[in-house]
Amino acid sequence: MSEEQKEEPIILITNDDGITAPGIRNLVEAVKELGKVVVVAPDKPQSGMGHAITIGVPLRLNKVEDMFEGVESWQTSGTPVDCVKLAVDKILHRKPDICLSGINHGANHSINVIYSGTMSAAMEASIESIPSIGFSLLDYRFEADFTAARFYVHKIVKSLLQTKMHKHLLLNVNIPSVPLNEMAGIKVSKQAYAKYDEDFDERIDPHGKKYYWLTGEFKNFDTGEDTDVWALEHNYVSVVPVQFDLTNYQLKKELEKTWDVL
Repeated sequence: MSEEQKEEPIILITNDDGITAPGIRNLVEAVKELGKVVVVAPDKPQSGMGHAITIGVPLRLNKVEDMFEGVESWQTSGTPVDCVKLAVDKILHRKPDICLSGINHGANHSINVIYSGTMSAAMEASIESIPSIGFSLLDYRFEADFTAARFYVHKIVKSLLQTKMHKHLLLNVNIPSVPLNEMAGIKVSKQAYAKYDEDFDERIDPHGKKYYWLTGEFKNFDTGEDTDVWALEHNYVSVVPVQFDLTNYQLKKELEKTWDVL
């Protein structure tokens, strides 16, 4: 075995809930024995940022002492995607072996993957040819119980680090909020066809001016038993392979046939 193969894996960790969120602390705890962990996370919550990057204003990057015991940690004023970009360009001496994002407070199943800062950070790593995973727990509470989530995070990451991962590996992992002994296991799933039936609640501020508060109800239109929504409803950890290539290949074939005369 070569020296390079014996080298301790570097695990980059980020999130979108901010460096002080319980979720990222539990993620660190789940994997810190599997390699050298480096944390680069936003200095404040950045949920719903999607794949946003910071342009036009300075980015701040500061080392944080004693945030996670024995773990090099940095915080930035930027978005989750900025965190990955800064980590690769300014902090790490080589590309990490894997990038982990989360553990997010709340679901990132189905259409949520489009809006999620958690998954966009993982996707940015995948674009950079770094295998990556976004982890989410279906519990928005600050005091959520991450016991089962830590167990499955460790199990999944350990398994992947023992294999030769595809450089663009990108997984969206959602974990139901139930005790470990009620978990049904892991189910590889597809993204359910669902959306939010949204409404903007119109309100009046103390100055008499209108403002709006986004509300909505999650509507699942996919009744298949192979979806992430089904898996989570049945207490499975849902694992959805994701890609950043958004090409609709079936439509591409149809358009090539139809438009070849134009």
